[in-house]
Amino acid sequence: MAQQSVDGVIVTVGDWFAKLPALPANWREGLVKIIPWIAIIFGVLGVVLSIASFGILASLSPLVAMGGGLGAVASGPLAAVFLFVSSLLLVLAYKGTKDRRYAGWRFLFFSEVVSLGSAVVFFSVGGIFWGLVSFYLLFQIRSYYK
Repeated sequence: MAQQSVDGVIVTVGDWFAKLPALPANWREGLVKIIPWIAIIFGVLGVVLSIASFGILASLSPLVAMGGGLGAVASGPLAAVFLFVSSLLLVLAYKGTKDRRYAGWRFLFFSEVVSLGSAVVFFSVGGIFWGLVSFYLLFQIRSYYK
């Protein structure tokens, strides 16, 4: 049941982006070749940075709270959680995207869902813009993954 609803969401979002102009075939091929490497590089960096940020935030949060920055104390760990989950999904996408399996593409999709969710929560206009661009690119290459 859950599998069908997840696939329904992917189909619905795909329908929104299907109306946009298609990229040239050689661009799509190039994206499919470099996506696994982008996923593993940014995934590992994101996981390491999010873990480091938890430590930094834990050590600095008492000082920030004493200074009256309670909003920063609350939003910092939330941002680190978003980064960790999104990056972990990128790491999980590496093997599947390298083998051109649909499961790898789905990990990329969910990583972008988390990233876009983070941009919405933190009111990042740039993050929302790049999230939409990323979805466009993802749906341009979806047919390469079986």
